[in-house]
Amino acid sequence: MSKDFCLLDEPWLPVRLVDGRVLELGLLEVFERSDEIDGLAETAPPSLVAQYRLLLAITHRALTAAFGTWRDRDRLRWYREGLPVADIRAYLEHWRERFWLFHPEFPFMQAAVLASAKETCDKRKPWTQIALASANGNTPVVFDHALDTAPTAIRPADAVATLLGFLQFTPGGLVKALRDADKAGALVNTAAVLPVGPRFAQTLCLALHPAPREGCVPDLPSWEREPPGIAALRGEPSLASGPNDRYTRLSRAVLLCPEEDGAVRWLHFAAGLALGEDAQAPDPMASFRAGSNGLVRLTFGDGRALWRDLPALVPAADENSQAAAVVQYALGLHQQLNPLEQTHQPLLVAGLASDQAKLLRWRLEQLVLPTALLLDAEKAQFLRGQVAVGETLFGELKRLAIGLLAEALPDSSSKDTRARARGMVEAGPLAVRYFAEAERSLPVLLQRIGEGEFEPATAYWGGVLRSAAEVAWKQFLMGVGSSPRAIRAEARYWPRFQGLLRRHAPFPEYPSPAKEAVT
Repeated sequence: MSKDFCLLDEPWLPVRLVDGRVLELGLLEVFERSDEIDGLAETAPPSLVAQYRLLLAITHRALTAAFGTWRDRDRLRWYREGLPVADIRAYLEHWRERFWLFHPEFPFMQAAVLASAKETCDKRKPWTQIALASANGNTPVVFDHALDTAPTAIRPADAVATLLGFLQFTPGGLVKALRDADKAGALVNTAAVLPVGPRFAQTLCLALHPAPREGCVPDLPSWEREPPGIAALRGEPSLASGPNDRYTRLSRAVLLCPEEDGAVRWLHFAAGLALGEDAQAPDPMASFRAGSNGLVRLTFGDGRALWRDLPALVPAADENSQAAAVVQYALGLHQQLNPLEQTHQPLLVAGLASDQAKLLRWRLEQLVLPTALLLDAEKAQFLRGQVAVGETLFGELKRLAIGLLAEALPDSSSKDTRARARGMVEAGPLAVRYFAEAERSLPVLLQRIGEGEFEPATAYWGGVLRSAAEVAWKQFLMGVGSSPRAIRAEARYWPRFQGLLRRHAPFPEYPSPAKEAVT
């Protein structure tokens, strides 16, 4: 190991400039050119979220070192005039020694002790051990046919991005080095939320967590802490001291092994500094929705349309959901802004869903919400009600579909037949088609609610849901077939379907949703 590849100077962080160009920059240049940058250009959702968290931790610690404390009016000044780049540069230069990727004592976001510890010094794993998108060990091979015994080499820049995303999103499970198993990363199974500004610097201002309170334990990122030893890696889970700790926690102990040309093929790997969970201090980027036994984290489960969980993304007094703290940070800034400065607040939602140690899917989406809707509790509560109407209608539509399909199948009176029908409906296109149709008109609904037009919004949304239900039902009937049994079942259920629409989605008194969505 030798001091090589300093993250302050070497280009590794992909950014998209306002003119559309995509470049890789070092940390110093990212902050110096923050007003020219539209946003980060990382394409892997876990790495994208982790990179923003790294930059937020750097910004927070630099401001703490320079100012000690700050208020929303200070964030407002930085939002309008730009970040205090000189102070951030001074902070990074002060900690330069901790930002070398292959430093013999302080490798960035790694555990140097693995090179000498008897449990790990003679054991190396392929770099795909920390690649959430790659097959390794006994994970299923779909598109990636990498061989553990002969991994391809990757650039140091790619190794950093891969490591950051892994540390935040790694699921809990077997490790078999220093401990048999280890806790999950801070964002396991989470759809992380980030408020996005017109420019990169403004995004950091919107998502920046509050200044430290006087007398509190310092919330230090990993590079300001002593390098972990074997005893610490064997230790019990510990609660995070704050967002900076969560954003940079070494949830696994990793040590990259550079080749002679600086590329990375191998690494040392072991259990890390396990993160304990505190129900009173959830992750700032995690939102929560109602589950069967209380609130559960918002995640990308089963291909569920994200807008169905809008109530969990907007602040409102409701025990059935909880918006991410970063949304509250953004609203604190919006309350200082002129209403015309940012009429809409985009929310980037990205993450990875897993089932125990098996990774299922990752996604990245962006919702654009009227700022007025976020700032007004009454409007947010009204939105929750409209989303609930859509869910109620679908729930009854699904029950009708299950009943119809069961009657269309042989031995329709059997419980097994109904269970089979339920499985077929849940695996079919009913939910996807219904919610996709409704989503097309969602921006109009959000705009009307933001403008306080509650009655027109209610009538409009009723028409949208009626149309979505009709389209989904028609497609469902095509799958049922045209056997005599199916035709009789369809005839019996048609009045019930019409009654369902009359109850939950009466004919609108306003212009057609399809026409308004187009205009």
